[in-house]
Amino acid sequence: MKLEHFAVNVEDPLAMVDWYAEHLGMKVVKQVKEAPFMAFLADDSGRIMIEVYRNPADQVPPYREMDPLLVHLAFVSEDPAADKARLQEAGAIEVSDTKLNDGSHLVMMRDPWGLAIQLCKRGTTMLTEREN
Repeated sequence: MKLEHFAVNVEDPLAMVDWYAEHLGMKVVKQVKEAPFMAFLADDSGRIMIEVYRNPADQVPPYREMDPLLVHLAFVSEDPAADKARLQEAGAIEVSDTKLNDGSHLVMMRDPWGLAIQLCKRGTTMLTEREN
């Protein structure tokens, strides 16, 4: 089996879609601009997506109050320091900046809506290209 998407109920999906597309390079695959304001965003490989929506059938989790270790979206970054600075200018907030003994550089941030995002430059690459 392959992972298709990870979904999150968020407070402002329309603004979040625009921010993720502009600042994280995500591409809109499908979007509904009326309630529940759902959108599927694909990474640059086109193989993994996140779904953001605002569905009042359940609450939006208190992302700002949640420890980032509980839930976060992790993105591969070739230059976490530069990406951190760029995202801070776009409204993200730094939570932590850690360099591990294995050569990994991990930056935890919060997007403008409080959802934790992590910038990962691994000492040893973990993802591989796969056939369909």
